[in-house]
Amino acid sequence: MDIDAFVTAHRPVWDRLEYLVKHRSSLTGEEVDELVDLYQRVSTHLSIVRSSSTDAMLAGRLSALVARARSAVTGAHTPAWRELVRFLTVTFPVVAYRARWWWLVTSVAFFAVSWIFGAWVAANPDVQAAIATPEQITQLVEEDFADYYSEHPAASFAGQVWINNAWVSLQVIVYAIFLGLPIPWVLWQNAANVGVSGGLMASRDKLDIFFGLITPHGLLELTAVLLAAAVGMRLGWTVIDPGHRRRAEVLAEQGRAVMAVALGLIAVLFISGLIEAFVTPSGLPTAVRIGIGVLAEAVFLAYVIIYGRRAVHQKETGDLERAPDVAPSA
Repeated sequence: MDIDAFVTAHRPVWDRLEYLVKHRSSLTGEEVDELVDLYQRVSTHLSIVRSSSTDAMLAGRLSALVARARSAVTGAHTPAWRELVRFLTVTFPVVAYRARWWWLVTSVAFFAVSWIFGAWVAANPDVQAAIATPEQITQLVEEDFADYYSEHPAASFAGQVWINNAWVSLQVIVYAIFLGLPIPWVLWQNAANVGVSGGLMASRDKLDIFFGLITPHGLLELTAVLLAAAVGMRLGWTVIDPGHRRRAEVLAEQGRAVMAVALGLIAVLFISGLIEAFVTPSGLPTAVRIGIGVLAEAVFLAYVIIYGRRAVHQKETGDLERAPDVAPSA
């Protein structure tokens, strides 16, 4: 066989197959069909070269091209470690970062409501009396509030807190199915509870104990729950205003991204649970316990900002690398 003539005759086919393989994520249906056809033809060329030529370099090039084309046609499995790295450095932080304004407004509203409720309860004895008797308030302020964090073994308490907070976050995200409308009500109830507890503690001049116990774990915990609420409401708004794209396509994309946030928050809330179980009730000085909570919060926010901003600049959305609703089909 004249190997030079063979290469000259078939090089355009090989170059075209190489091009299709490189751009496989954006192929049209016709191009996918062409990719399959060229893969079969070049496989035949490789067999001919191996049986009729001693040109090792040509055989090696065609072998590599056929292997890459086979992966493109059959769908090569992405290594688990690569999926995990992408999730940690792209998927989770970019979805959180893209929801940053929803997240910020939600957080400001939550803490404003908590502060208003707290001030109202602390300044009105009649409101306090409607909540509980003076003896019950004294019991809460002097013993129950602090005992809550130390009455159970730390390990089991951490697990209980983690499961509870993860479940609350998942519920908030699921409410996006209802356009996110129940989410503000859930946040209102939680903000009111925080405000009432703080107001009762303030009424007995125990705010130092309140913030000393709630701040170490509460910063990260509330940040995670508020992020879940923000992405849930953002997903609900997508149904109302999908922009210039098809509503079903945007909803599918945002839905997958939001579920990624739900998975990421499980890890964040696990850390918060550990702090609540092992740091909050510990004998460490209050300043040290609060410092640990502030550090955990700062690390988490820096992680979201740094990796999220970088992913946004790379045009990432947090969706799957090859989303099923945009995958090429014949």
